[in-house]
Amino acid sequence: MEGQVSDMQAKENKMGVLPVKKLIITMSLPMMVSMLVQALYNVVDSIYVARLSEEALTSVTIAFPLQNLMIAVGSGTGVGINALLSRSLGEKRFDRSDGAANNGLFLTVCNYLAFLLIGLFATGPFVRTQTQTPILIEYSSVYLRIVCCCSVGLFFQMTFERLLQSTGKTLYSMISQVAGAVINIILDPILIFGLLGCPKMGVAGAAVATVIGQICAAVIGGILNVRKNTEIHLSLRDAAAPKADIIKEIYFVGVPSILMISIGSVMTYLMNLILRTFSETAIAVFGVYFRLQSFFFMPVFGLNNGLIPVLAYNYGARKKKRIDEALRFSIILAMSVMAVGTVLLEIFPAQLMQLFNASEEMIVIGVPALRIICTSFVVAGACIIMGSIFQAFSMSFYSLVVSVGRQLVVLIPVAFLLSRLGNIHLVWIAFPVAEIVSFMLSLYFFRKLYRKKVVPLEET
Repeated sequence: MEGQVSDMQAKENKMGVLPVKKLIITMSLPMMVSMLVQALYNVVDSIYVARLSEEALTSVTIAFPLQNLMIAVGSGTGVGINALLSRSLGEKRFDRSDGAANNGLFLTVCNYLAFLLIGLFATGPFVRTQTQTPILIEYSSVYLRIVCCCSVGLFFQMTFERLLQSTGKTLYSMISQVAGAVINIILDPILIFGLLGCPKMGVAGAAVATVIGQICAAVIGGILNVRKNTEIHLSLRDAAAPKADIIKEIYFVGVPSILMISIGSVMTYLMNLILRTFSETAIAVFGVYFRLQSFFFMPVFGLNNGLIPVLAYNYGARKKKRIDEALRFSIILAMSVMAVGTVLLEIFPAQLMQLFNASEEMIVIGVPALRIICTSFVVAGACIIMGSIFQAFSMSFYSLVVSVGRQLVVLIPVAFLLSRLGNIHLVWIAFPVAEIVSFMLSLYFFRKLYRKKVVPLEET
């Protein structure tokens, strides 16, 4: 039996033959660790910024929607590349997998140029739609201008990581992402507070540390792809000659993913406007929540990223049992991670808020906020894993519908209506309400897609 598996492995990528639970762990654990480190960076970055002032922390929260839009474009494009590349490998169409990789590089350059223009011309007007406080306008505009104009590292980091993930080399993807995050964490206090002879840059220092970390991660990711990712062949000549049919297929999956993540930008922007009617401190609390919840959501997204190529590959290889086992195991794992998050935020909300130098007003607003929102974490974990099958099977439109339903159709209207009652604590109830709706939609689409795509598969 072991000899038979060895022969199969010689002919087929590990995603088709390795025991499923072991495969999910080996594929996802590096990405879960790297996502956890990324979450740690987000928290540490905000802790340092909060030491400057509450206004500095609020300004980073105001900047978040546009910063998240960059992540949406880079990540969504990467999802499209990932799905096409992994499926092509499963189908043994190696020319197509190389085409996905090289066209992905072309799209990465295009994405950067778009946000370079946004950084040069749109950051100030964007910030002024959320606040008229001069110090917040100054801090937010400077921060956004740096991260947008220097976002070349962000986009190439994401693309190179997706290429490594697509072929199952998630350990190398982790090395790239962790290296960038660690460099960022080290540079944060140096550049923010002016240590080791560097000038004190304040909020701008946090932005500079971020882009330097991203550029370093991109360089490392590029080197690892060239030297270690032997299943694809990167070529500047091929990247400079884009193919419309491949780009169309990448964005058939990628655009819904971009829109789905971008909805998060719209949601945070609108939520900032709702919270501003209470106080700018409420906006700061919302920012703190986002940083804290990333400790639990980011590892689950890492699990999701590891699961997508496994599902896509085994769908291409028509291996139903492996798809079923991967889904069951991943849902249990995701819900367990989110349950830990719920327990911690219920028991230690005040202590967690204090990490951000929270004022008394922040504590009064933040403790109920954390306790109310975290009640929906376990359901959210199940929704994320169910959504992975939509992306893996090129049906990201379902994910888009779920995301729109959760964040725009339910969350924002419910939060707005509750805000009219004049009690900010009621606003947070909108989050668990929206998550319940998201779960019902996810389950409906999951069952529909499973019956259509997975049930008819025959074992090969």
